[in-house]
Amino acid sequence: MLLFNTMKQQKVIEPIDPSTPPQLVDRFGRIHNYLRISLTERCNLRCFYCMPKDGIPLRDKSHFMTAEEVIKMAETFTQLGINKIRLTGGEPLIRKGAHDIIHALGKLGVTLAVTTNGILVDQFIDTFKAAGITSVNVSLDSLKPERQARISRRDYFDRILNNIYLLLDEGFQVKVNTVVMNKVNNDELVDFVELTRTHPLHVRFIEFMPFNGNNWNWANGIGLEEMMSTFDAHYGKANISKLVEKPNETAKCYTVDGYQGTFGIIGSVTNPFCGSCNRIRVSADGKMKNCLFSPLDTDLLTPLRNGKNIVPIIAKSILGKKAIRAGMATFNDISNPQQVNQNKSMVAIGG
Repeated sequence: MLLFNTMKQQKVIEPIDPSTPPQLVDRFGRIHNYLRISLTERCNLRCFYCMPKDGIPLRDKSHFMTAEEVIKMAETFTQLGINKIRLTGGEPLIRKGAHDIIHALGKLGVTLAVTTNGILVDQFIDTFKAAGITSVNVSLDSLKPERQARISRRDYFDRILNNIYLLLDEGFQVKVNTVVMNKVNNDELVDFVELTRTHPLHVRFIEFMPFNGNNWNWANGIGLEEMMSTFDAHYGKANISKLVEKPNETAKCYTVDGYQGTFGIIGSVTNPFCGSCNRIRVSADGKMKNCLFSPLDTDLLTPLRNGKNIVPIIAKSILGKKAIRAGMATFNDISNPQQVNQNKSMVAIGG
């Protein structure tokens, strides 16, 4: 029976810099310096693990941050010590005015990155470079065109793959994000790693995670240990080298000896990395989430529009962060539909 890691394996990080603003340090000493901002809930794909079959209710644009509010929100967080911002969605590149937003955020002096489905990347190469973006994450769940179309409910495979290679040709660091699902695409694990043989790609395998509307069941999931067993059997354990983990790393990372690229596994379900989590999320409607798994969020947009200081609100949310997965410390907790269905769909959170 597969054993799931709990908080006993989590290393709690103590603040080492006394100048760190207290608003971004939680009760467990975790410093939060990484902000993920969703530019839109909308997407030009309909991946079933991210978006409910019937989509999500469309809301008037007044419910969402304007470009100016996105920038103001980012400025506030950078003043509190955020030094990395990742743009997410939905699909961030379909946001009206995305070019201008990216240019403006590129002036904040932070590391700026983007996660995209890759469809529109070729239209943003110059914008990325002008904004100082050097790293782009592209979501791709199958190397088989028909299967990718079934997962995403749209047929853009060739365009996505071509844009991955375009990013590499243009000198970007490229991570390919692949959600691994049992009897869906788990037979392609080695195929994805083979992309790293001759390309400096980093492929990241992500465990299937529970969100509202994706009918999550761990019978459809594949854990970190099972994935590694597949790689060990194919390549030989002695031919796979574990990489030194970076601070706040979410993935266990490896390389096959002699390969140009690397691969990693994000074990949010079986091997959570909560002890060193440094992430804050702000959804497109201006709601702050202190944990991806939390059903709770904090409205920052309304007080921002009313001219109020949102820093105390941010601080309160950070202090309310649980030690592990919004309080879901065990596998039974994360398997409870009542808890899972209280959360938003991934497309509404922003990843």
